Amino acid sequence: MTPEDQEDTQPLLRPPDSAPRGRRVFLAVFAAALGPLSFGFALGYSSPAIPSLRRAAPPAPRLDNNAASWFGAIVTLGAAAGGVLGGWLVDRAGRKLSLLLCTVPFVTGFAVITAAQEMWMLLGGRLLTGLACGIASLVAPVYISEIAYPEVRGLLGSCVQLMVVTGILLAYLAGWVLEWRWLAVLGCAPPTFMLLLMCCMPETPRFLLTQHKRQEAMAAAQFLWGSEQVWEEPPVGVEHQQLSGINAVMFYAESIFEEAKFKDSSLASVIVGTIQVLFTAVAAIIMDRAGRRLLLASSGVVMVFSASAFGAYFRLTQGGPSNSSHVDLLAPVSMEPTNASVELAWLAVGSMCLFTAGFAMGWGPIPWLLMSEIFPLHVKGVATGVCVLSNWLMAFLVTKEFSSLMEVLRPYGAFWLASAFCIVSVLFTLFCIPETKGKTLEQITAHFEGQ
Repeated sequence: MTPEDQEDTQPLLRPPDSAPRGRRVFLAVFAAALGPLSFGFALGYSSPAIPSLRRAAPPAPRLDNNAASWFGAIVTLGAAAGGVLGGWLVDRAGRKLSLLLCTVPFVTGFAVITAAQEMWMLLGGRLLTGLACGIASLVAPVYISEIAYPEVRGLLGSCVQLMVVTGILLAYLAGWVLEWRWLAVLGCAPPTFMLLLMCCMPETPRFLLTQHKRQEAMAAAQFLWGSEQVWEEPPVGVEHQQLSGINAVMFYAESIFEEAKFKDSSLASVIVGTIQVLFTAVAAIIMDRAGRRLLLASSGVVMVFSASAFGAYFRLTQGGPSNSSHVDLLAPVSMEPTNASVELAWLAVGSMCLFTAGFAMGWGPIPWLLMSEIFPLHVKGVATGVCVLSNWLMAFLVTKEFSSLMEVLRPYGAFWLASAFCIVSVLFTLFCIPETKGKTLEQITAHFEGQ
């Protein structure tokens, strides 16, 4: 960093004498969080859309098993590309403009899906919405972390995941009453609102200072915090987030419950989505008091036991010698529920709800928060881009191959494997992740430099 850069960023290194209390920062966070809301809706869209597309009459495209797996998974490939693009954009175009730009592929992608007459249009639309998801998943946490003041950074940073799971739940609920085309039309609404609101929000003061725009930075600080002082922010293992199997659960929620022979799989999916929203909200409220490491470790332990229990359900209901070892997760389930399946349906729903609650308490919101906290400003774009790329590539592998994994290992083996990865995540938390609660950026940097 040059002496001129150091002079421009000096206000960032001075802790405040008293905490700022500007209210407009919450409006700016809400505007940015509409990106993760759109991102969540795009993720949740496939769960109700796949059964709807299976019932679609010509000339609408119909999905076979292979096409359905691509329809669910291709969004993660687009998101991986979006992570790379977002890492480049966030340092060059800025945080605000990057969020504005990501609304274009969101709206375009859902519009293409709405107009789809062929399979390639469905996949193309999903790829575009995935590209937007990747950009939003990188830029929104960075924008929020740079405008939030220390006392509420954990709370506001957790809003990213809270809005993601709210978007997923919205897709599940809307899928009850809307068929896939109208569901795609609804998907255009959140990014459109984000575009309108973000036009009225400022760029982050920290980014403006790196661009030597001191006056604009002071004006942004005044707008956000009611003070012209630029306050110091307090201040990764995102692959473990996907290896838990959570994206496969969210993408194929209805199909999983159908495979578990639960009578109303749509209702079960909505229950799971509701629990995820509620527990993510709880995590956001207690984040700045409980700390990151405690929530991550506790989250991992809950996921270990719940994934094991869900595997045990499948083992008890499908483990008999008369059952076929071939399981097609995406195939329509036409068989009548067996007595064992009916009697143990509570175990399937209970363990899945507990798994979702555990994920929402820690491994859902915290990796995105840590990603925006621990990286120094001069490498934040590149470093967060690498994290988002690895996260979404892992999400693609898990989502695309989940049905194959269910076939090869049988359902109980697939969930027991997820439980094993959750054990690894707990160990990773205990031995590799530092606590960032209440620490300054300089303290975090010093930790990684061994000082």
